[in-house]
Amino acid sequence: MHTSFWAVIAARADETPDTEMMADERGRRMTYGQYRDAAEKFAAHLADRGVGEGTVVTWQLPTWIESVVVVGALARLGAVQNPVMPIYRERELAFVTDQAASRLLIVPPVWRGFDYPAMAAAVAARNPALEVVVLDGAVRENGTSEGQASVDASSVDASSESVAPGVALPAGDPARLPPPPAIPDGPEQAPVRWYFYTSGTTADPKGARHTDATVMAGGTGMAERIACVPGDRVGLVFPFAHIGGCTTWLTSSVVFGVAMILTESFDPAATVELLRREGVTLAGAGTVFHQTYLAAQRRDPDRPLFPEVRCFPGGAAPKPPGLHAQMKKELGGVGIVAGWGLTEAPILTMAGVEDPDDALAAAEGRPTNGVRLRVVAPDGSDAAPGSEGELRAKGPQLMLGYLDPSLDAEAFDEDGWFRTGDLGRVDGAGNVFITGRLKDVIIRKGETISAKEVEDLLSGHPDVAEVAVIGLPDPATGERACAVVVAADPGTPPTLDALGEYLRGQGLMVQKLPERLEIVGTLPRNPAGKVLKKDLKERYA
Repeated sequence: MHTSFWAVIAARADETPDTEMMADERGRRMTYGQYRDAAEKFAAHLADRGVGEGTVVTWQLPTWIESVVVVGALARLGAVQNPVMPIYRERELAFVTDQAASRLLIVPPVWRGFDYPAMAAAVAARNPALEVVVLDGAVRENGTSEGQASVDASSVDASSESVAPGVALPAGDPARLPPPPAIPDGPEQAPVRWYFYTSGTTADPKGARHTDATVMAGGTGMAERIACVPGDRVGLVFPFAHIGGCTTWLTSSVVFGVAMILTESFDPAATVELLRREGVTLAGAGTVFHQTYLAAQRRDPDRPLFPEVRCFPGGAAPKPPGLHAQMKKELGGVGIVAGWGLTEAPILTMAGVEDPDDALAAAEGRPTNGVRLRVVAPDGSDAAPGSEGELRAKGPQLMLGYLDPSLDAEAFDEDGWFRTGDLGRVDGAGNVFITGRLKDVIIRKGETISAKEVEDLLSGHPDVAEVAVIGLPDPATGERACAVVVAADPGTPPTLDALGEYLRGQGLMVQKLPERLEIVGTLPRNPAGKVLKKDLKERYA
């Protein structure tokens, strides 16, 4: 098992220094050798600023080549990395940097209309120990300008064919760097190197403590299952700060030689054209992205959208029944290969490129190497084979616990199994079927309704493009089911009666029929494509 991110980065650069590692939408490219050199130069700059082994560095950056270099630089120093999604705002950012005891905060300039430097300055003004680096040329301490430190990333010539090492980042002298951190003898000896925050069900974000070994175990398990090889090209279409980007797919790149196609924000037209132009072979990364690719192919059915595609990795959100078959038939490759995991335990299961279609269509893969799963009945006993229960896990990618240790007692059971909060079942071949969330149920007059069950059925209605089913308070029944629907044709949206008739025809019991319908233009999603049901509940409660 890999226990040091930097050791793997250095080994890949030594083995294939001139092989392309990544490309972006502006035509910039970087090889593995350039990546190592750029990371060392930025690491030297950070070392001059006092960053070393164990220093906590929070970074909130878009999906840029520079962001990937930041990860490499911090790995070279043995710092503790705390990636933060760009959607976080001042309250969450202040909480995270305070709890993590961050020493440095790295942010972009004004990006997509939001002033990240101003937010960082406000956070740092309340924390004298926090220093701010803005990747627009200015380094600030507690919001005070300290002079030029880097080149604006947007100033790089978009027509250039390659990126000179360190082009958009401040550089120090690598000769002054201390030796790389020692490579741990095994995963048990690996120190904590990552803090990943997840919203979960608590009021404040929860910080999961990971090592290089735990995060690379998730990425390695995924890459092995989908048979990644040098020459593969993955579309990194969701935020790099997500655990699936800066560790899972970066692992596939430095361990297996997979080139990354980066786009700083997903655009249904521009991103699809980028992936086509760059010869994507692994077109992720979840249901909303796959549906976009399918729609693009249908607009031009006579020209293959992605001629080189092998498969469509997925996860993060349920896939509607029938989507796999449509993708395979119309776009090619083996179709959707989905995985399942959490911030606390990335890529617990993954489908394989040689799995049968019935498994690819409905399951979320099989446990990856070293993962063990329990299916637990409501009374705490093991559920009968094939029965539904809460999925609990142990595995090499499991976090070491939360930064707030008081959360660990609820997260782990008495035998050390992680309570995922997901409901599911496992068939005789080991395929995992996610059936819902423990807390994503609707309790109507004591009857438990699985939101996912109703969603899966409604997704088959010809007038429904997308659907989310939520529970809303009801004084008479406790809760009522509300279907929030994106109509296939906005001019002729479905009615509640029509959906109810359709569900009855599918054999759904009357007690589970939605009692309210809301038609929307789009469903609110996080950057990884997951529907934000909390937002919908607040909107319609």
